[in-house]
Amino acid sequence: MPLKSRITQALNLRQAQGLYRQRKILTRQASSVRWTDCTQPSVNFSSNDYLGLAQDPALIAAWQQGLSKYGAGSGASPLVTGHHTPHQALETRLAEWLGFERALLFSTGFSANQAVLFALLEKGDFLIQDKLNHASLMEAGMLSPANMRRFAHNDVIALHKMLTANTNEASARLVVTEGVFSMDGDQAPLADISALCQASQSWFMVDDAHGCGILGDEGRGSCQQAGIQPDILIVTFGKAFGMQGAAVLCSQEVAEYLIQFARHYIYSTAMPPAQAHALCTACDLVQAGDWRREKLLALGAILEETLLPEVGLVSTATPIKPVLMGSSERALTLSASLAEKGFWVSAIRPPTVPVNQARLRITLTARHDEDQVREFATQLNASFEEVQDAANPSEQPG
Repeated sequence: MPLKSRITQALNLRQAQGLYRQRKILTRQASSVRWTDCTQPSVNFSSNDYLGLAQDPALIAAWQQGLSKYGAGSGASPLVTGHHTPHQALETRLAEWLGFERALLFSTGFSANQAVLFALLEKGDFLIQDKLNHASLMEAGMLSPANMRRFAHNDVIALHKMLTANTNEASARLVVTEGVFSMDGDQAPLADISALCQASQSWFMVDDAHGCGILGDEGRGSCQQAGIQPDILIVTFGKAFGMQGAAVLCSQEVAEYLIQFARHYIYSTAMPPAQAHALCTACDLVQAGDWRREKLLALGAILEETLLPEVGLVSTATPIKPVLMGSSERALTLSASLAEKGFWVSAIRPPTVPVNQARLRITLTARHDEDQVREFATQLNASFEEVQDAANPSEQPG
């Protein structure tokens, strides 16, 4: 099929399936957002800025200070002339805070995940992943030369069977899970998985993009909360840190190996040093942010107690609170109804989530207040009942 025809056909199919995605243009972002096509702001319940740091004056000032001191860009990849003093300071701070020998910075969590899997795994190795791992991990696994297996979500028994079935001592084995799953808000049984990895002499890697900053002492994340240390930890800065970028936490030897062989690291321009400078301030704010984490728990309790049971909110210990709707159409309808009432919650549809598991992905931030959460829950109750009534119209009298 000609390329143009293939593109047209794919776009038409995506539209017909109700899965077509479109960007909205923001003119303002905080606890409320304003879109170019709307006259009124909406209270934002779809942000990953969990601690509310993206608009924090101290963080903004730190980035401005970094720009004044270090300029706008890094100038090159880390191995050429792109590794600056703020990069080294941030790596050292992250390693000490999270309890690892080394940290390596990446521009995105996507590239960090792919760099690790592509660099470490070879033909004949086994990569064993939780079925609901992030797309960056799944894609890297499919494209890597390793044999990839997926175990049922958070199913330790299934993982144990896979590990005992693959006992070739000549092959390396790497088990990968997320600490907090981005679409469900639930947590991996990290202590149990870590024990299985130790018993089977498998390496263990955790992507804690949605856990670091939120869970554990001083926000150290899912692994610290679970009392374990994986061989490799991925943290990202686009969620609780309020910025952008990522880091790989690992041993001295693994860090040096990645510097030599990870193509995403070697051939990518380093993040701006001003950004690394600001991220050092973000680390300070995260560590001192117990009040923010406590507020998130309090707001979560208010949301759960105000929503009607039939809404079906999934209870979690994280700021991610899904409402499972099943069909994409129902999720879109509910999202649109809330938008009309001044609340923005994105409808998440396949292929981001499995078929028939479309949902509203509600996220709480420390910039929300109690009244906003109560009003949102009240309006969600009303909108949910409207959607239910539309889906199940009562029989009209004759």
